[in-house]
Amino acid sequence: MAFQIPIATGRSVTGIPTGRLAVWWVLASEVFIFGGLIASYLMFRLHHPHWGDEAAHTNTVAGAINTFVLLTSSLSVVLAHAAAERGDKDRAAQFLWYTIGGAVMFLVVKSYEYTTEIGHGFHMFRDVFWSFYYTATGLHAIHVIAGAIIMGIVATAVKRGEHLQRVEYIGIYWHFVDVVWIFLFPLLYIAK
Repeated sequence: MAFQIPIATGRSVTGIPTGRLAVWWVLASEVFIFGGLIASYLMFRLHHPHWGDEAAHTNTVAGAINTFVLLTSSLSVVLAHAAAERGDKDRAAQFLWYTIGGAVMFLVVKSYEYTTEIGHGFHMFRDVFWSFYYTATGLHAIHVIAGAIIMGIVATAVKRGEHLQRVEYIGIYWHFVDVVWIFLFPLLYIAK
């Protein structure tokens, strides 16, 4: 008996590949999580002007470096997608590994930042601002880790010439991670 790919992995009734549709559903739920967190932060920030004094202690340079790193990693995931579309599995996998390198760099900078801030007494229980700060940036870091792990799995398969369409799916997810950071950076680091 020949192996058959289940119909559910083909196209949905919308005509959109089910993998792409699944990623968009996941991201829709993530929008509610981060959207609720950001909306709560903004409402609290408007009623707690002293948060500007607390935000003055965030490391804007580290935040800017991480912004550059994430935007650069978005470029490499776009290049990976373009290579996958051309059928160039080796270049696609290579660019995915560059993106993973960006994720690692982001996490190294974030670790340095957390260590420095906590060492100076700016921990999660100092003020509600810091609770929001560590919750939002920590949740974002978890998404960076998850994206890097999934990207490694996809890169390994792509290198073997398997599932090249998944480069697009992880790319969509990675762009979402970047967009979230684009909201967090000005709210937590610049608006002082």
